[in-house]
Amino acid sequence: MRILIYGINYSPELTGIGKYTGEMGSWLATQGHDVHVVTSVPYYPEWEVHQKYKGKLWHTEIIDGAKVHRVPLYVPKQVSSVKRIIHEFSFILALLPVWFGFLFKKKADVVFCTAPPFHLGFFPLLYSKLRGVPMISHVQDLQVDAAKELGMIKNKAFLNLMFSLERFLLKNSAYVSTISLGMQQKIAAKGIAPKKQILFPNWVDENNIKPLPKEQSLRAEFGLSNTDKVILYSGNLGEKQGLETIIEAAAHYKDRTDVYFLIVGSGGAKEKLEQMVKESGLTRVKFYPLQPYEKLSALLATADVHLVLQKKSAADLVMPSKLTGILAAGGCAIVTAEPGTSLYEVVNQYAMGILTEPESAVALKESIDIAINSDLDIYKKNARSYAEMLLSKKNILKTFENTLLNVSSI
Repeated sequence: MRILIYGINYSPELTGIGKYTGEMGSWLATQGHDVHVVTSVPYYPEWEVHQKYKGKLWHTEIIDGAKVHRVPLYVPKQVSSVKRIIHEFSFILALLPVWFGFLFKKKADVVFCTAPPFHLGFFPLLYSKLRGVPMISHVQDLQVDAAKELGMIKNKAFLNLMFSLERFLLKNSAYVSTISLGMQQKIAAKGIAPKKQILFPNWVDENNIKPLPKEQSLRAEFGLSNTDKVILYSGNLGEKQGLETIIEAAAHYKDRTDVYFLIVGSGGAKEKLEQMVKESGLTRVKFYPLQPYEKLSALLATADVHLVLQKKSAADLVMPSKLTGILAAGGCAIVTAEPGTSLYEVVNQYAMGILTEPESAVALKESIDIAINSDLDIYKKNARSYAEMLLSKKNILKTFENTLLNVSSI
C-alpha cells in the first residue's frame, strides 16, 4: 500500500503520540509499504525544537524506510491555551505547500490522520475527497472535551464551534479509530456509529521493555541504594495529570531518609513542580530528563512503585501511554481513576495496579504507604502477563495492517 500519514508529532520524539505514530510508520515501512509522513520538526515533550532540527524549514528525511516530510512551526517556551492554539495553527498553515504537492503525486491508498490537533484533519479530509481515498481519523486524545473539562477554554461559543468542526471531521471520515473502549463510547456519543469505529490501542514492545532486577536499574546512576523506597513518575509533565499531588504527598515523607520521589520527563508544568519542591524544602524529590529508549527498562526497574496520574476531568478523555511500558516492565503502578472509567475497569479487572482517587494528595499518600509496605509481586506478575497477552506491538500492528488493507480495498 501507499500510506499517507498526517500528525503533528512523530519520531524521534520519545513519549506521547509521536512515539506511537513513529513506531507505526516505521513498522509499516518495514513490511514493504510505501509510507509517507507529513509532520512537524520534533519538539515534544520539551516544548523546544530538537537540536538537530533547529533552523530547518521544509525538508524530507528517511526514518526506518518511511519518507518523513517535515514542516516548521511555532513552539512556545511557556505553554498556555492561547499559545497552544497559535502553535497548532502555525503547523497547519505550514502544511499547505506540502499538502498541495501531494495532490499532484501518485495517489495514496489510504490516509491516516492522528489527533490532536483535531483540526489537522481538514487537509487530509480534503485530499481524501479530491483523490477518492479513504481516510481514517485516529483519536489519541479527545482534545476539545479535555480543553472544556480542564477549563483550558471557557468561551462557550468557541467551544461549540470546535465541537461542531470535530463532529464534521469524524462523520466525514471513512473510519474513526481510537485507543480504548471508553473513548470509543465517547466517540459514539458524538454520533459516530460503532461500525465506523476501529479499536487501535497503544502497544508496547514486550521484547525490548521487560522486567529487570534492581542491580540492572539506574539506581546506582541516580545515587540510590537497593534498599531505598523509590516512587517514580516518568513521562510528560503537563496539566492533565494533576502532578502537584506528588509534591504534596512527598511532603509527608520529608523525614524518611529512605523514601525518594523521582520525576523523569519534561513539559509545561516542570518549572511549577520544581518551585513547589524548593519552597517545601524537599531534598529527596529528584528531577531527571527523559531517558533514551534503550535505557527505558533500566529506568522502570528503578522504581518500587510507579505513578500514573490524571485529573478527574480527564477521565476517559486520555489514556495514559506511560502505562504500557510500566506493565511490560512488570511494574506496580498507583493509578488515579474513578469507578466507571475504562482505565479503572481494566486495572481492577486484571489486578495489575493500585487504584486511588484522582487529585487527592491524602489518597495518594495512603496508596504509597500501602505500596511501600506490601508485597507487590502479584501486581507485577499480572502487569507483565497483561502486556504479553494484550499489548504486544507485533500483534496490534499486524492486526491494524490488515485493517488498512481492508479499508484501502473499499
